[in-house]
Amino acid sequence: MDYSEFEQLYVISNRKINEVDTSFHRYLYDQINWDNRIIGIKGNGGVGKTTLVLQHIKESFPDRDKVLYVRLDNMWFKTHDLMDLVEYHYTHGGTHIFLDEVHHLRGWAGYIKSMYDDYNDLHVVYTGSSMLEIAMREVDLGRRQRVYTLNGMSFREFLNFEGYKVGEALTLDQVLTNHTQLASDICRGKKILPLFDQYLQHGCYPFYREEGDSFFERLHAVVLHVLENDLPQVEEISYTTIEKIKRMLMILAERVPLMPKMAELYRELETNRDNGLRMLSLLHRAGLLALYSHEVINLNSLNKPDKIYLNNSNLMYCLSPHIDKGTLRETFFYDQLRCVSEVLLPKKGDFMVDRKYLFEVGGKGKNFDQIKDEPNSFLAIDEIETGQFNRIPLWIFGFLY
Repeated sequence: MDYSEFEQLYVISNRKINEVDTSFHRYLYDQINWDNRIIGIKGNGGVGKTTLVLQHIKESFPDRDKVLYVRLDNMWFKTHDLMDLVEYHYTHGGTHIFLDEVHHLRGWAGYIKSMYDDYNDLHVVYTGSSMLEIAMREVDLGRRQRVYTLNGMSFREFLNFEGYKVGEALTLDQVLTNHTQLASDICRGKKILPLFDQYLQHGCYPFYREEGDSFFERLHAVVLHVLENDLPQVEEISYTTIEKIKRMLMILAERVPLMPKMAELYRELETNRDNGLRMLSLLHRAGLLALYSHEVINLNSLNKPDKIYLNNSNLMYCLSPHIDKGTLRETFFYDQLRCVSEVLLPKKGDFMVDRKYLFEVGGKGKNFDQIKDEPNSFLAIDEIETGQFNRIPLWIFGFLY
């Protein structure tokens, strides 16, 4: 096969690389060991996986002949085989190939294993939906690959994206022991609370800047794309079930945080327990719901969750008919903490973090009545710039990654 067969893909690859903005990097950029021969990057739709890999290519490959970026949802692959492209790229001096939206290719894990086995010095980076059962695929790929997850933007990243230089991420221990000084330093020269309100509405997805007033339309389109396009690529699922999943999402969006009466929900959806739990699991894996229980959620043998949230505060503003302030605060706290820690539902209080720290989340009037005399207990308080002792401003928990 000659270059004309692949020219379209190389032209698109170079255009995408040239156009990407490298002025802001997501937190994961510097955590990836790019020397690994197989790297997987999964994450929810719209969080910036494509931008991240294009930035790496632009900044690391002055010789563009060695690298190729392709999206596997390109119609080219309807009539061509990926391995023909890999063979051409490798035999013409290519050393790296970046495969975006890998879940659109049936049998993707087998293809990547073949690349590893048959091309001794070829490096492969692939991105895919958060729904990918990459852990299960590791039976095939074994220790060959390193898999990373890209979460939505943290409040810290949002501030940096907006041009405020707020420094590196904090550890939870730093926040708990030194939050007063840290908050004072961060707040210097800026009004943190209005910025926090902006983040809660649109700051989890980097595309908010390019969309402006159309942000929620774009986010709604992302949600539909995940359910209508990504989901069928990952799961054998019928159109009828997809429509029920959409309805489940919108019912739950009206009722979060839900201590679910699942039998009622299943009747409303005209489904049974097993199918209902499967739909919940899929919405969780898709990054649209966040399931919350007294013990770690096991998606392979999912039982009724004890509480259900939307995945982040931006989805609340996009999907919920009304915004409950208390739910908004809890959604933010859970979203930020579960990216870096184990978070469980305690018998007292709102959140148990790392099986050690107990938190109540609330407004300025919140007190310790519900968790008094509990060891390692803290209040995460909204609408304050700085706190004191075990009263910690809620917004600073957005600095953990």
